[in-house]
Amino acid sequence: MKFNITTIIGLVLILIIIGLIYYGVYYLKKKTREFSRQVFGTDSLKEGFDTIESEYATTPKSVSAMTSLYLPRITKDFPDFSYDEMKTKAVNVLTSFLLGLATFDVGALTEGNSELKNKLENTINIWKTKSQKPHFDSIKVHRTELSNYTKKDGRCIITFQSSVQYYQYVTDDVTHQIVSGSKDVLYQSKYEIDLVYIQNRSLLADEHIANSALGVNCPNCGAPITNLGAKFCEYCGTGVVEVNIHAWDFDDVREIRR
Repeated sequence: MKFNITTIIGLVLILIIIGLIYYGVYYLKKKTREFSRQVFGTDSLKEGFDTIESEYATTPKSVSAMTSLYLPRITKDFPDFSYDEMKTKAVNVLTSFLLGLATFDVGALTEGNSELKNKLENTINIWKTKSQKPHFDSIKVHRTELSNYTKKDGRCIITFQSSVQYYQYVTDDVTHQIVSGSKDVLYQSKYEIDLVYIQNRSLLADEHIANSALGVNCPNCGAPITNLGAKFCEYCGTGVVEVNIHAWDFDDVREIRR
């Protein structure tokens, strides 16, 4: 069998190309293993990314811990403010809000003003129009701290921030199949929960909120208590030392996606 020069050169070039491809693949794999070892401590990139995903799913989100800054200001304005009690209530409001969303039941919300209940009801209705249902299984709150304290437009607003985990997934209402999320992978998130106090009703732009949001009245004559941290009714002089803790109400729950 005879080969001409052109054929021989062609075969040599093909072998060279094959050799270069093989070397390139070998070199790339080598560098990939070295990179994976340096970054993940393993030869496999997939194994490394799986490890990161697992750590991300089990590592709690950090919260904006400003308790040491804001709590002294709050207790100065409201000497009877019970931080531990309100913190516990904030956690209960958060978990009951999520459970209410998962069960499509506004009644599951343990407490909160009309604005918060309306928000839950509206969110439920949005999911219903999609014919989908969100699920929050095995809810666990890792940490809760004060993140803000503001006084504006007749309101005092205390904001708690919570780090929370759960198994989050969404199912189709008709097929009951999972359309997003997973029953097996934890999801880490954080939420803010607003606690509001009507400082001065006359400053509120919304008359409905001013009259019904918190309903703080003198236990003797029934007159509205309008001043921040009032100790006595301005109309009859009756002591209202315990009014502050009853004046606070939960106003909002929102997820912080960052």
